[in-house]
Amino acid sequence: MGFSVRWSWFAALCLLSMGGEVRCDCTEAKMQIEGGHYKLTKKLETGSLLIYECPEGYYPFPALTRLCQPNGSWRPAPKRFAPQRCRIAECPDPNVLEYGNVSPPQEKYFVDNETSYECYSGYTMRGSSTRVCLPNGKWSGSTPICSRDTGDNCADPGVPPGASRTGNMFEIDDTVKYSCNGNLFLVGSSERVCQENGQWTGKEPACYYTYTYDTPLEVSEAFGSAIKDSLTTLEPVDDMQEGRKIRISKNGTLNIYIGVDISESIEEKHIKDARDAVSKLVTKISSFTVTPNYEIAFFSSDVFEVVNILDYLDNKIELSTIKTEMQKFEIGDRNTAGTDLNLIFKTFLERMAIIKQRAGDKGFKEHRHVLIIFTDGAYNMGGSPAPTVAKIKNMVYMNHTSEGETQSREEYLDIYVFAIGAEIFDDDLQPLTAGTGGEHYFRMKNIENLQETFDDIIDEEEVKGLCGLHKEYETASRDSKRKMYPWMAFISVQNEETSKKCIGSLVTPQFILTAAHCFAFGVLPEHITVDIDDGQGKVKKVKTLKIHPNYNVNAKANQGVKEFYDYDVALIQLQEDVQISNAVRPICIPCTEETSGALKLVGESTCKQQEQLLLKNHLEKLSFLTKTDNVVDEKDVHAKLGGNRDDCIKHALQAAGITTNNPKDAVTDNFLCTGGQTPFRDHIACTGDSGGAVFKNYEHRTIQVALVSWGTKNKCKAGGLVESDDTSRDFHINLFRVIPFLKSILGNDTQDVYAPLKFLEN
Repeated sequence: MGFSVRWSWFAALCLLSMGGEVRCDCTEAKMQIEGGHYKLTKKLETGSLLIYECPEGYYPFPALTRLCQPNGSWRPAPKRFAPQRCRIAECPDPNVLEYGNVSPPQEKYFVDNETSYECYSGYTMRGSSTRVCLPNGKWSGSTPICSRDTGDNCADPGVPPGASRTGNMFEIDDTVKYSCNGNLFLVGSSERVCQENGQWTGKEPACYYTYTYDTPLEVSEAFGSAIKDSLTTLEPVDDMQEGRKIRISKNGTLNIYIGVDISESIEEKHIKDARDAVSKLVTKISSFTVTPNYEIAFFSSDVFEVVNILDYLDNKIELSTIKTEMQKFEIGDRNTAGTDLNLIFKTFLERMAIIKQRAGDKGFKEHRHVLIIFTDGAYNMGGSPAPTVAKIKNMVYMNHTSEGETQSREEYLDIYVFAIGAEIFDDDLQPLTAGTGGEHYFRMKNIENLQETFDDIIDEEEVKGLCGLHKEYETASRDSKRKMYPWMAFISVQNEETSKKCIGSLVTPQFILTAAHCFAFGVLPEHITVDIDDGQGKVKKVKTLKIHPNYNVNAKANQGVKEFYDYDVALIQLQEDVQISNAVRPICIPCTEETSGALKLVGESTCKQQEQLLLKNHLEKLSFLTKTDNVVDEKDVHAKLGGNRDDCIKHALQAAGITTNNPKDAVTDNFLCTGGQTPFRDHIACTGDSGGAVFKNYEHRTIQVALVSWGTKNKCKAGGLVESDDTSRDFHINLFRVIPFLKSILGNDTQDVYAPLKFLEN
């Protein structure tokens, strides 16, 4: 009786405080989860989403989330006989294999369970013969298939775990259909048709539980393979060779539209992560030869436009503005109640219609469109976006405007959906995707790692001509430093008389650039090894050693310079090419067409233009590497140019072995000068830093402008981050001054042993 009175009094207070509406805060009673925890999006207020979280390999059961109702109750309500707990993740039943055995046979398969597959006599295995149940609710490897060589036009497409298939004929135009068993849902194509080219239409199906998600690595591989062709310019060709996809010609235009859901059902952290990921994606795309136009908007019941694509077309906005505008965007007091997913697609459709009107039908045919949407799909306003997506397809495919057009235009439109949030409406979202080749739908448990994912996507080894690409931040992975400085190489020289270690930079798959003084007289290629871990063995053998013909350490011994380091540059040719990847790739060097591309110099560019862009300030911030316990660390220095140079190089007279009164005897115009404490305290080079790249990151590409040669003081012998004192100075060979030597070897197009770099004519 007393409980009832207290509850009535509490309800009455709620009634009065809300001006006549029954609105009470929810309570945390019975909300606990065994083995996990929960968080609230709006504390205990009406509309707050309670989100359960479990350790990796587990999922919340029986509810993923609960919503606070106006009457103070949670939906769904907690069940007395089914307390909330973290259950171990389960993988779909693999015992759907046709014409083979699965072992061990189990009723259910949980995380870390391993299975093996064997085909009946007369059948051949395709796919993985062993698989492991992963923490994200998926099986490792690929679907095992037992099939006979029956001469069918298409190969047996198999049956994914947890699925059923109807259709066992695999000739042209034969159809197979898939459905998922139990409480699993289908991702991919429910129906596939055998084509004349021996390929099945659609995308390979899979069956997911509601807690199944795609890992960053999976997204990287799938999204990367799908989008990378959009980011490389290809010469237009008339013929369509089998298997070749012509994505965008040099005369074409790429338009990218990005929408991020900021409605109440999406956590604020997810929104910030999506915003950062979009900034990263735009940043990395800027490294490519294609320069897209962007439309970027956040949406809930309204659309909040951050970047208007029409401003791009009118040249009113620059790429650098995007990142600024993205970071400035805050939800603040914007109305995020309700979600109109249709509205964001309508906005993109309207922009496309204006672009088409401006370009005309013929011009619009050269436009490719990529739509990327981050949402959970929980729209409650505006109706289904499906009809709007159909209009977008119709506009891009030009089905009714291209009379006599027989070639499909599907490759001109890609719609990617990144499903984010605690609860995802897959059935509504999957049909919205579009595009040929590669996955277009991704379920993200969280998008904290999406920045790294987009890096992996962009750093594709197949993309040609992209020197200087690198990761811009350190991760916990073993090869993190390699991906930050993928061109770094460690050089060892060892014979009876000499033992020396230097650093070099990979400038082509077969050549390492370093300092000539690393190699004493009499050193032969067999005395040199190069450590660069490309996955094919760390230590590389040397084929030839090329030292600048003008390098002569004794050239000015009679002029008061005991050791003269002008033209201190050498090239090491490896016996075999290194394996190029996103962890091992060349740095950009001056006066090449590749570097002009990295610097966004359009048309006929010159060496002088590159130098003016890279060394334009009288105090130019540069970096070089030093070996440490952390593999390497980056040293920051400032090259003193113009009017600052003379004051910098005068300290060369304090170096051991120099007795001349003219610092320019030792420090010619071929050197850059760094060090000292004014106006910035620079790092100083250590003995083992010799030969390393002195580089500058220019809009996310690394350009080497010099190499470490010599210094006035030997302040450190074993590497490390050591700071300069007032008078310590380092001198680095300016690569712009030794281009003829580099071009004679790296640009030599009269041989067919290695691919030459393309050096500029002027």
